[in-house]
Amino acid sequence: MAKAHPKPTPPRVVLDTNLVLSALVFSGGALIHLRRAWQSGRFTPLASTATAGELIRVLAYPKLQLRTGERESLLSDYLPFCESVRVPDPPPSTPPCRDPFDVQFLELAVAGEAEFLVTGDHDILVLASEFLCPILKADDFLARLEIE
Repeated sequence: MAKAHPKPTPPRVVLDTNLVLSALVFSGGALIHLRRAWQSGRFTPLASTATAGELIRVLAYPKLQLRTGERESLLSDYLPFCESVRVPDPPPSTPPCRDPFDVQFLELAVAGEAEFLVTGDHDILVLASEFLCPILKADDFLARLEIE
């Protein structure tokens, strides 16, 4: 009888808030593939108190016009798929970032031993050559998932 090959562990991935928001709110957009990938277990999104709090805050922005029930429903399509990571105090060292609000994603990637940080944010993308894991745009990450 042939031995079954163990299923590879899905990669641990940090997604920036704008990508998560787009994948959740704009269901007809290109990022629906990202949403389907986390929901089908193709990767494990990582979340910290700071990144989850930012997502909750952004979903409440008046311009999105989401009622409380809609926000809760969107969160339930993301947070249960995430692995919660505690970022230590003091946080891990990261390369200097122009936008202080982006540092939380770098710290989460280090603390959570992420295999990828996925973003569309230029202030994070410019750090790719000096960061410990690959920093990719969503379409590049999705292409890499297809190869695996």
